[in-house]
Amino acid sequence: MAKNETILRFEDVDFNYGHNKPILEEVNFSVRSGSKITIMGQNGAGKSTIFGLITEDHEPEDGNINIVKGNSIAIARQVIPRDELELTVMEFFEKCFDEKVYDIEPKINKILEVVNLNAPHDRIVGSFSGGQQARLLLASALIQDPDLLLLDEPTNNLDKEGIAHLTDFLINYKKTVIVISHEADFLNAFTDGVLYLDVRTRKVEQYKGNYFNVVEDIKARVEKENRKNSRLSKTIQEKKDKANFFANKGGQMRILARRMRDAAAEMEESKVDVRQEDKPIRSFRIPAQKELPGVVLKIDSYKSIIDHKPTEKKCDVGIRKNQHLLLVGPNGIGKSTLLEAIVDGTAKGVKISDSTNIGYYRQDFSTLNFDDSVYKCLLSAMDIPNEQEMRSVAAGFLLGGDVMNTKVGAVSEGQKGLISFAKLILQKPGLLILDEPTNHINFRHLPVIAEALDKYEGAMVMVSHVPDFVEKIRIDETLDLGK
Repeated sequence: MAKNETILRFEDVDFNYGHNKPILEEVNFSVRSGSKITIMGQNGAGKSTIFGLITEDHEPEDGNINIVKGNSIAIARQVIPRDELELTVMEFFEKCFDEKVYDIEPKINKILEVVNLNAPHDRIVGSFSGGQQARLLLASALIQDPDLLLLDEPTNNLDKEGIAHLTDFLINYKKTVIVISHEADFLNAFTDGVLYLDVRTRKVEQYKGNYFNVVEDIKARVEKENRKNSRLSKTIQEKKDKANFFANKGGQMRILARRMRDAAAEMEESKVDVRQEDKPIRSFRIPAQKELPGVVLKIDSYKSIIDHKPTEKKCDVGIRKNQHLLLVGPNGIGKSTLLEAIVDGTAKGVKISDSTNIGYYRQDFSTLNFDDSVYKCLLSAMDIPNEQEMRSVAAGFLLGGDVMNTKVGAVSEGQKGLISFAKLILQKPGLLILDEPTNHINFRHLPVIAEALDKYEGAMVMVSHVPDFVEKIRIDETLDLGK
């Protein structure tokens, strides 16, 4: 397809989840062949829904979605579906195609090299780390060589090397790419346009330019619209004050007062409908368990995964109350595996003090019951259920009444992350275990989360591949599993 020809067009598209939850209303935009587009918007606004409409996993309530005939589409999903975790690498890639692909092994080897992953074809997908699974998801889309590549949070779980590898690939990719991500620097490296999905108006605004330029354009427009509304509000109030004054005079003055009230009402209607720019979550603190011993967590040994084999290593790490430990190492070294084993109590060489309440933020959110409503999920996290307190905490994470009765499995991945943080507050843990707590989270929320973790007064162990986030948090000790 010739560059700059339109490959995708949304025309007055509406979409609802159920009967009472509109997501998109009269959405219009177009994407040209060869362009690199970012979708922006608040957690839960419907960014992944747009991908679902493009891939025909969803059907619009109204409007048209036009994709140029003959153009192939592939999507790199956010997470590997649970029913695919027991597949081998070979079976996982075979599932990417509708028809059997003969001599697929060389294709798999080539695409694994592109994503910089050493993955034996007979290895079970679920045995890979979160970062390695992220590379598998990306490879599953790339192996299809699509005309339109859809990437949903592709940097989640990727280490610095993995993100650099992906960035270089996208810069040199000749076909069309649409990306959902909250990594500003990553997006700015290749973006030439932005689709902004407003969570309040449920419409999409289209901008040209790189990511940072578009963010500045949006900011300038909002400031301009706010200034206009401020001037209108001042004039409206003056007319209302005069109308009240003349209304008390009686006679013809009352007619004049009525006209002035009508004029004020017309001016109210002419106010610009200003976007409520992505709101950051409220500042919060995670209360620590009150009674904690001297050493909350002791690590004498751990296992690293080297050449796909566990290797035991010795160490001497003790984490006390108000101390924070950072685990580092490349994707696949065993960081998430160690965290899971600590929580399960199966990690040899690791001891947690008795009666310690553990709060676990898991990168795949599998600690949440996806069949529970958000309401039940949060309320059940409390020792003594208190609906008023729970709703107050939830509201701070932008989890209002519109999502309370929604099943956890039906909300966006970003909202699952916010639910997980709200749950930690209600749990009041003594030991906080955090596995990639920035995954799927809107970048506007990250400074607030970092501040809360920095001030956490219990014992904390964290894994994160986002340097800017880690730098904002007090780290007392670092354990490198790769050494």
